[in-house]
Amino acid sequence: MPHGDDLDARFNELVAQIDEEQQRRMRAAAVKGAKEQRRTDRLARRESRSARLSGGPGGHGGHGSEPQRRIGRAWIAMAVITSLITAAGVIVTFRPDLLTSGVVVDDPPVPIAEPAVEPAGNPADEAAEEPTEGASEEPTSPFAGSPAEKYAEGAAGFALPEAKALGGLSKKDVAKGLKLTRELMAAAFLDKKAVLGGKPSAFTKLLSPDQRDWFLRDMKKHKGSAAYVIQFAKGTAEFSTDVIKVHGRVKLGTFKDRWRRGVELKLNHIVVYAVHRPGRPDTTIRVVAHPKGRVWLYREEGRLVAWPLRWGASSTPASCDTRDGFIHPVYEDSPRGTVAPTGAPVDPYELEEDDSEGCVATQGT
Repeated sequence: MPHGDDLDARFNELVAQIDEEQQRRMRAAAVKGAKEQRRTDRLARRESRSARLSGGPGGHGGHGSEPQRRIGRAWIAMAVITSLITAAGVIVTFRPDLLTSGVVVDDPPVPIAEPAVEPAGNPADEAAEEPTEGASEEPTSPFAGSPAEKYAEGAAGFALPEAKALGGLSKKDVAKGLKLTRELMAAAFLDKKAVLGGKPSAFTKLLSPDQRDWFLRDMKKHKGSAAYVIQFAKGTAEFSTDVIKVHGRVKLGTFKDRWRRGVELKLNHIVVYAVHRPGRPDTTIRVVAHPKGRVWLYREEGRLVAWPLRWGASSTPASCDTRDGFIHPVYEDSPRGTVAPTGAPVDPYELEEDDSEGCVATQGT
């Protein structure tokens, strides 16, 4: 059982747990109780005096009555102590360890956590962190949803067969001829300046001297080079992306005519351009070109010659109204042409498409 000193110490600790506001209310209550008690005592004294004067049963004579108990500061002190004990009971409810001697409490009292207050952030930082609509979304590829989506990009699509000695040429000559053929195809189908109607300078430089002279004369005569180079009519298109998609193959064979023999390369490719009206990227379409041709590789006067032969390409969607050798793309808002395509629609992505004359109908690109 706790000793007196322990009780005093714990009582003081209990009192210390009561804040000033609670103590003020208890003192006020004690003062109020003292006033009521004094009022009750005054009434009792009056009744006693009346009883003594009248000799009633309540009197014992003037000097025989018991002295009246004074209720004052002592009563107030007792009221305060009583209030403290009452408050202590409340405290003990939450802190039983204050009145427990020599007992170890396994679970410590759980503190009442204050509500977490997040620090105010900088509005500018929050605005920067909040993504704007569409900011995190990557732009959709113009080739998405079409076979071209899986095609190689640029010259990587010009897959070449393995070089080997053939047609009187060494393996080294064939390898060199294949490399030169790839450069010719890249200049004819991928040179963006030439494709949009500019001069095909890169292609011209790759030709042998004899063919270069003929090519330049033919360009001047026909005001274009569409027989070998894929070109859009000037002012009709702009590229919607830097990427040009390519798919196809090169077959290796041999040839022989009256004057020479060598290696023949058969070319068959699908080249896909994403273009739009100048200044109107919202009109983007895919134009599918299907170039085919042959290249002869042979030796003449001690040097290797690569001679493009019978090159040509069909393209869609393109106008059937023009025959200048250039592509006039047909956009969704283009007016209907006067010449309609003919035949059953063909798949523009089909490599094995049969060669057709005229303007042939195609499926979508």
